[in-house]
Amino acid sequence: MTHGYTTGTPESTPSYGVPTPPPTPAPAAAAGAAGAAAAAAPRKPGRDRYLDLLRSIALVRVVVYHLFGWAWLSVLFPSMGVMFALAGSLMARSLSRPAASVIRGRLRRLLPPLWAFSAVVLVMMFAGGYNPLKDPDTGGTWGIVDLFNYIVPIGAPPYPEHLGSESGLLEGSWAVQACGPLWYLRAYLWFVVASPLLLWAFRRVPWATLLAPLGLTAIVGTGLVSIPGETGNAITDFTVYGGCWVLGFAHHEGMLQRVPRYVAVSCATLVMAFGLWWASGHLGPDGWDLNDIPLAQATWSFGFVVILLQYSPSWQELPGRLAKWDKLVTLANNRAVTIYLWHNLLIMATVPIIDQGYNLPFMQSERASAALDSTYTLWTFVLVWPLIGLAIVSFGWIEDIAAKRSPRLWPNGAKRGGSRHKA
Repeated sequence: MTHGYTTGTPESTPSYGVPTPPPTPAPAAAAGAAGAAAAAAPRKPGRDRYLDLLRSIALVRVVVYHLFGWAWLSVLFPSMGVMFALAGSLMARSLSRPAASVIRGRLRRLLPPLWAFSAVVLVMMFAGGYNPLKDPDTGGTWGIVDLFNYIVPIGAPPYPEHLGSESGLLEGSWAVQACGPLWYLRAYLWFVVASPLLLWAFRRVPWATLLAPLGLTAIVGTGLVSIPGETGNAITDFTVYGGCWVLGFAHHEGMLQRVPRYVAVSCATLVMAFGLWWASGHLGPDGWDLNDIPLAQATWSFGFVVILLQYSPSWQELPGRLAKWDKLVTLANNRAVTIYLWHNLLIMATVPIIDQGYNLPFMQSERASAALDSTYTLWTFVLVWPLIGLAIVSFGWIEDIAAKRSPRLWPNGAKRGGSRHKA
């Protein structure tokens, strides 16, 4: 997940190091050279609306995937790879400043929203009878120490596999569903801390740094080398999405733009084809869900992101019909952490609300109950968005405080009076 906006780097940016001064152009080429220089001039800093749009699509896809569970969505749009790539691009831009201050800034933006979420979830778990001292996996003193991951997600936070009763307001697996997505914050934190070293390596051996995560995934994500427990899960996540994170570096540094488009797209297509081929022989319990097939996820996401960034138009404003989505895109980007943290818990919160429909007077017939049964998931989809909006109003302002901005309830980019605010 990203916490800001990137602008990319113009195609004229030199590779790495000091470029050799170009020869003086001949008089006949002066006009053409001047035009090329103007076209290659750096764009004004600001929000890249193409990347903003990708981030918004990724967030919506995550919500839809967790709601419907459609395995094919992981193939249609690999959201996590896209979000890690956008975050990597932003991180590369930020590392023009001292690395320590950049890491502190990222932690400051990430942790307060997590603390608010953790406070609510932990109170709910403790009220439901959860005792970390008696956790079957990490009980005793280690169970208490493990709660630190709700404060700084360096590892996986503990939660009960079953809590409460099936007849309660929330189903027994609600803690698993609510806390499961926190793996993303752990992976993001690892990437942020590793970014100064990764960017240093990328600027010296770019291709090796870019492709190394795919090679490591082939080792740790296929069972060739098995690392048990949550440590193994964390390392696998780091390798699976490491290529996408470094692709963000390549996008910001202008490396992708220097590769001929037909070469980049052709190679990316081959990598994606390999991912699908590998997945076809290693289908998990949910079939073509690439989240269960690390090497397929890594290669498919890598190739997909290459194509998205290769065609990156770096819009200053959303063009054409996309302009009508401008405010929602801005809102999603300003509240990306809040949406990601709360969406799964809010999906489950729709269940007791929709269940009240069975108690309505006109719903007492078998036909009416069957109609609600058949459209239950659709009603969940409809209801979860206003609940996400409520979470944005209730908790989203914490993202502003964390970023040292004035708190805003609904930061969709519109000022009072209708003019657009570039948040």
